[in-house]
Formats: sequence, structure tokens, C-alpha cells
Amino acid sequence: MPKDFDFDVIVIGAGPGGYVAAIRAAQLGLKTACVDKRDTLGGTCLNVGCMPSKALLNASHLYAEAQHDFSKFGITVKGLEMDVKAMQASKEKTVGELTGGIEFLFKKNKIEWIKGGARFSGKNSLDVDLDEGGKRAVTAKNIIIATGSDVANLPGVEIDENVIVSSTGALELTEVPKNMVVIGGGVIGLEMGSVWQRLGAKVTVIEFMDQVLLGMDGEVRKTFGRTLKKQGFDLKLSSKVTDISVKGKTATVTYTSVKGGDAKTIKADCVLVAIGRRPYTDHLNLEIAGVHLDDRGRIKINDDFSTNVAGVWAIGDVVAGPMLAHKAEDEGVAAAENIAGLTGYVNHDVIPGVVYTHPEVAGVGKSEEDLKQAGTAYNVGKFPFTANSRAKANQQTDGFVKILADKATDRVLGVHIIGADAGNMIAQAATAMEFGASAEDIALTCHAHPTETEAMKEAALAVHNRTIHM
Repeated sequence: MPKDFDFDVIVIGAGPGGYVAAIRAAQLGLKTACVDKRDTLGGTCLNVGCMPSKALLNASHLYAEAQHDFSKFGITVKGLEMDVKAMQASKEKTVGELTGGIEFLFKKNKIEWIKGGARFSGKNSLDVDLDEGGKRAVTAKNIIIATGSDVANLPGVEIDENVIVSSTGALELTEVPKNMVVIGGGVIGLEMGSVWQRLGAKVTVIEFMDQVLLGMDGEVRKTFGRTLKKQGFDLKLSSKVTDISVKGKTATVTYTSVKGGDAKTIKADCVLVAIGRRPYTDHLNLEIAGVHLDDRGRIKINDDFSTNVAGVWAIGDVVAGPMLAHKAEDEGVAAAENIAGLTGYVNHDVIPGVVYTHPEVAGVGKSEEDLKQAGTAYNVGKFPFTANSRAKANQQTDGFVKILADKATDRVLGVHIIGADAGNMIAQAATAMEFGASAEDIALTCHAHPTETEAMKEAALAVHNRTIHM
């Protein structure tokens, strides 16, 4: 390394993309630092996103099962109670163990953690406002921007994390709201809404589009919407919020149909704003480095994750593509390998997405809508969990597996699942697609019995009208 640089690589941001990029760079022998201003590593995902939300989803699901489903199996529960503070403490313990694990990995790989907020002072230099006070100027031959995303604000609405909350505030509630309004029918809103609905809240979802889960397969979206209604969700689809006023501890949400009409109101003691996230780049002084952005505020990158400025790279939520932790992780590895002179690559056509509700929703590859829009001829194979032995034994028969295969080549183009174990099952589909598998390849693969994954085999058989168990 030239003497005029402090590091070979500095990563800005210690979320899933950033910390993985730092670890991989260090493994490749590059002197590496990571700048992050949180007290703990892991970024939004580990601290106030993916991991704490999954801890609450699991706890609330267990409570709901004990309350509503155990009797199916001859199990009687008396005196069932939910201690929200204890549930939150359990969540915090999980988060602490995970973030502490990353700090251990940093020490193991000799990565310097610079605690503070970084901004560019040149294309190879950063000024860091240190958490402990003061400033530190650092330089690097390569800088990876991995600052992630922040909550998208609803114009004219102030999030106070008390009555009107973001996903962060929704993770910290110490009491179950009586009435919760969720603005946005995407993954975050439905997951957090599920947590509090299971614990007793009346949850109303106001969604601008005509179905929840924009971007996922249309048939799955419709099925999931019906499932949410059965669970007690009140879905206000094709609706938009026009005003939120707060008086004391009560919010009044005003909304109308997107087609027009009279305004309606809902009162709630908690309003969750979950309309999406935006790239977190405002603080970086990117103009000083000369880094270009697109019209949506994302950093423009080349196929190797380099920007228009030599030595500056970007990954994760600050670049185009789904804002998913595992997508950021793979990009972090690829960027570090490209910096080291290797060939880092991410196949963005095979990035699975999962909604950790119950049932779970998962998808990878193209949806039917994508294929129709592209004019691609395809075959569809579907198999319901009502005909799956393991699902029947577990009494979790909601949903189905759906496989989309190229009509001419039989290559799998997309797989979409709604079911109890969809999040784990989608990995098989992603692996198959990464290897260019056909539907017949999946159909000819022996699957253990009895498992939910047999529904994947049957859906593959259904592509050619060969199902056995239906």
C-alpha cells in the first residue's frame, strides 16, 4: 500500500453490506477500516430492522398459536398472558448477541472500527466526526459506500416515535395498541402490523395500490390479502392518507379513495408510517468526491460496483435494486473481491424476497406479470399445501407453491410461495435457478417425505401436468 494512504479499504457503514464487505476485504489481505456512528455494529438490520422484528414476530406467533391453535392438537393452555416488556427484553438480548458477534469478527479480522459519522473531503479522503468528540481525517485507496437507507417520510407528517411511529418506534412499543393504523401495505408494515395484531391490536392498513406487497406475484398478493382479512386485518386498498392530526395520545387519520370521493377518518393510538425507505446519502458530501446519483437519489454504479469516481464503490440500499440485507451482503463480498483484483459478481435475477408473517410469503425471479409484460411464453405449475402431508399433519395448509418455467426450454424463471415455511423453502428455488435448472430437474429430484418441500416437487411436476398427489 502506498504510504500516502492510511488504509487499502474504508467501508462507510456497518450494516449487512458494509460489515461483510469489510470482513471480506480483510480476509483478502487488505488493510481495512469501517466507519459507523452507532454504538453497536450491524446497521439498521441488526439493531432496528430485520433481526429485532423477527424476534418479535416469533414471540407474537408463539403467543397467537398458544391462544388460538394449540387446542387443535389437544393442548389446553390456562392463564395465558403476554408480558410485552419481557418480550422486548428477549428481543434486546438477541440483538446484543448478534451485534457483539460482529464486533468479535472485526477484532478477529483486524478491522479498525472508527466510531463516528463520515463525509467525503476528497475522492480518497474522509472527515469523521468522532462519537467521542473531535474529528479524524482518514484516507484510503478504496472507499466503499454502504450507508444503507432511512425511513421515507410522508409529506406533512411528523414522526414523533410516540403516537406516529416509524418501524423503529414500532419495535420499541411497551404496550399493545388498542387501534393501530399502518400506512403502507409493504413488507415492513405488514410484518410489524402482524406483531401487534397477534397481541391484540385492531390493525387497519391503508395502501395506495389495489393489493398489498407491491412487486410480488399478483396471485400471491391476492391470496395473502384474503389471508390477512381472515386474521382480522382491515385493509383499505386503493386509498391514500390526506392528513394525520394528533391530540394527546390519539391520532386521527384522514384518508380517501385514490379515485376520489368523500374523506373518511380513523382514530388510533398508534400510527405506523411504512411507505418505504430511501437511500441514506445526504450527509456524505458526495458532490465533493464527484460521485453521480440517479434521479431517485441512488448512487450510480457499474457492473463491478464501482462508481464514476475511481476508487469509490457503492453497495446495498444506496444503489439500485431491492433493499434487502442478503442482496447487500453479496454485493459487499463482490465489491471487496473486485477491489482485490478478483472477479466479484452478483446475479441480481436470483435475489429471493421473504415476508416473515404467518403464513410466510417468498418469491425469487420473475412474476407472471413480469413475464407477460416481457412477452415471454411460459408454463405454470402450482401445488397447494392442502394436499401436502406435512402441512396437513401440522394443520398449516394455507397457501401454495407456484413455479414459472420457460415454455420452450423449461428453465425455471420464477418461484413464488405462500405458506408456513416459505422463507426456508425459497432457498431451494434460488439454488435451482442459479444453476439454470429446469422444472423437470426439480421434479426428478428426490424430496424427503413428509416435508413441505414436496410441494415444490409437485409444483414442478404440475408444470407438465404430472402431479401425483392432486
